[in-house]
Amino acid sequence: MELTLNSAVLGVELSGIRRFTFLVRDTPGACALTIGEPDLNTPEAVKDAAKAALDANDTHYPPGNGYPYMLEAISKFEAKAHGLHYSPDEIILTIGATESLFISLSSILNPGDEVIIPTPAFSLYESITQLCRGVPVALPTENNRFQIDPEALKAAITPKTKAIVLTSPNNPTGCIYTEETLDAVHEILKDKPIFVLCDDVYRTLVYTDSYHSFAEYQDMRDRIIVIQSFSKPYAMTGWRLGYCLADAPIRDRMQIFHQYSVVSAPAFVQPACVVALESDTSGVVEIFRKRRDYVCQRLAGMGLTVQEPEGAFYTFVDIRKYGMDSLSFCEKMLRESLVGVIPGVYFGTEGFMRISYCYSDADLKEGLDRVEKFIKTL
Repeated sequence: MELTLNSAVLGVELSGIRRFTFLVRDTPGACALTIGEPDLNTPEAVKDAAKAALDANDTHYPPGNGYPYMLEAISKFEAKAHGLHYSPDEIILTIGATESLFISLSSILNPGDEVIIPTPAFSLYESITQLCRGVPVALPTENNRFQIDPEALKAAITPKTKAIVLTSPNNPTGCIYTEETLDAVHEILKDKPIFVLCDDVYRTLVYTDSYHSFAEYQDMRDRIIVIQSFSKPYAMTGWRLGYCLADAPIRDRMQIFHQYSVVSAPAFVQPACVVALESDTSGVVEIFRKRRDYVCQRLAGMGLTVQEPEGAFYTFVDIRKYGMDSLSFCEKMLRESLVGVIPGVYFGTEGFMRISYCYSDADLKEGLDRVEKFIKTL
């Protein structure tokens, strides 16, 4: 008897980012600048709220999409902080932004539907699209300062195009889409039956006053899904909490996948999420701004080309002049200088490496010293 598995699962590999990170961790003496996880701890007030909820025995089944007070808090936060107006019944509290992406694509994709993914991009988009039996379509941006070229976007759209994923600030580049880019994308998509997934999980961590999200184009509200996370701005990666915003008819279908996959986010963490939304993250932004400035200054001193990030906590460094593919380059640097960064190929773009600067100042100095030592040998 021959057993068979879902062909979609068989066609997707485990994360190359995590695989390379494990390689770095298993290398004795290696310094890691790999993962996008803040070295900060969850604020005490947020933890205290969760402890109080546990003491109050808030450990029973909550409503599937989140407690009413939780959804109301998200609704008010998005309206005040970002100018996005979604009612509580257009919001789902999810198990991280990952689940938000999964239920979004699961709800809109039919087999063979295409999803345009501007690259470089977080590999999750491609993998989830494939698991949903969709077809990922890469839209390279590395030769356009990581902005979307309107003509390239037009060429990528076919009768099978169902969605596009926009991530700004971007992982791995830290770049933000300009108003010119967003206007051009809007002009192309406004009359087309194409969904736009706005993965805005880094929008709280921006270093410019000129940030805009595609979600602001509310004439396309019926086709926009906004993805958010508590992980990055509040140092809550291990809490696994996020949320999505969508027009009511779409949200009603998305909750089907949410209900039958996870039922709900845990009850006792929801009071803590409310406290997080009320907290001031300006200090966190300044920490990462200073680290960005230090990292960019060091890289420039090494003769490396990098576009200064305007958000998030990554730099995407151009290494094409060294004539090696990114995996070979990063493996060689790990072996010879004991420093680990992520190869650009894992973001769909060759000839680059991603350096995360959400590590301590001491770790950044040590890691960049080792990068510099390696570069001098080339």
